[in-house]
Amino acid sequence: MRLDIYRRAENGGRFSYLAVPEGKEIPEEATNIDWETAERSVDFDDAADQLPQFAIEEPMEQITSKGYAITSSRNLIDISHDVV
Repeated sequence: MRLDIYRRAENGGRFSYLAVPEGKEIPEEATNIDWETAERSVDFDDAADQLPQFAIEEPMEQITSKGYAITSSRNLIDISHDVV
């Protein structure tokens, strides 16, 4: 599967990330936040239990239930972490 990754700045100079299947829109319940594109067409193994570079746990479970996967607030990534 390929994913489009978005990010948003959080308090303390950290980022959270949102992953949606490639070409899909961000679901309505998540569009009230200012997401910016971080990466497009990221290859992802559907069997993987995490996207460690974006601190997203259980991405397929989240995508199946919500249409997107998001970084847990306890796993926010420091701004100095370069994922691009």
